[in-house]
Amino acid sequence: MANGTNNNSGSGSRTILVILILAVLAAIVAYALGLFNIDQTKKGALPSVKVEANGGQLPSFDVNTADIKMGTSNTTVDVPVVATKKEVVQVPVIKVEKAK
Repeated sequence: MANGTNNNSGSGSRTILVILILAVLAAIVAYALGLFNIDQTKKGALPSVKVEANGGQLPSFDVNTADIKMGTSNTTVDVPVVATKKEVVQVPVIKVEKAK
C-alpha cells in the first residue's frame, strides 16, 4: 500500500456475490417449504419477430456404429445377507402450514 494500490479489490465484490447467492438460495428454500406463495397477476407476452431466410443447405453425414449384442449368462456370486429389526425410537417432528 505504499504506492496507494489496494491488493484486496476483489474481496468486496466476492463478499457481495456470496451474500447474493445465499439470499437467492434462502428464497428458493423458503418457497419450496411453502413459507410464501406467488400468484401471477398479469400474463407476459413475447415480442413479435420476423425472420427471413433464403437458400442454405444442411450438412449430411454417414455414420457407422459398432454392433452391440446384449444378453445374460448364469454366474455364481457371493451375495451378502442383511437383516433388519423393528425398534421404537423418538424422531423430531416439524409442522409447517403453507402460506395462502
